[in-house]
Amino acid sequence: MKKLLILLLLCQTAFAQTPGKLIYADDFSKPLDAKTWVTEIEPKPGATSSVQTKNGALVLDTRGGVTVWLNKVLSGNIQIEYDRQVLVDTGRNDRLSDFNQFWMASDPHHTNLFTRSGKFEEYDNLQLYYVGMGGNTNKTTRFRKYLENGTKPVIKEYLDAPHLLQKGKTYHIKIVVKNGTTSYWVNGECYFTYDDPQLLKSGYFGFRSTWSRQEVRNFRVYAL
Repeated sequence: MKKLLILLLLCQTAFAQTPGKLIYADDFSKPLDAKTWVTEIEPKPGATSSVQTKNGALVLDTRGGVTVWLNKVLSGNIQIEYDRQVLVDTGRNDRLSDFNQFWMASDPHHTNLFTRSGKFEEYDNLQLYYVGMGGNTNKTTRFRKYLENGTKPVIKEYLDAPHLLQKGKTYHIKIVVKNGTTSYWVNGECYFTYDDPQLLKSGYFGFRSTWSRQEVRNFRVYAL
């Protein structure tokens, strides 16, 4: 019970945190800058996949796996925010699943992180934090830490409907890394918090998904 109260306090503190200095923002009103965003799309023969900006949104429309990395190393106390929705309508790749994200990612084996094809298993040897909302065709929502040895333990997971994806719903996501703790917020609710004794203090952020069509808007990164 005491540990639960401490984690709840950590979550409340993170939510109350006023954003500090804005260090990067993108409203996706212009074509995607290849120097700022690195796209890795898994090839799928016969499938149509794309990553582009459209009507003020970053649109991930892929049959296979996709990662869109922000090509900036983030370090120290930071806060990342954005709005995101999984689109389920008449699109060829529409599927309510895999609203995923990486943060504080680094490659212990190479200086260049951006060497992958977008296939999910190729990221197993990175160090990073990962949240997969609505994974496994919208059956699980999980928080993992990827370790250098190739393991990726589940820190916490949800299986209940309120923590899975809803069709047509826009989610405001906030990710905080601050003073030894990282937390993940959805529409003001703290889904995950982790007081990490070996905190990942620097690395890259990436939007991640597979076989779906999603929109991201109002991307912001703050130094706390």
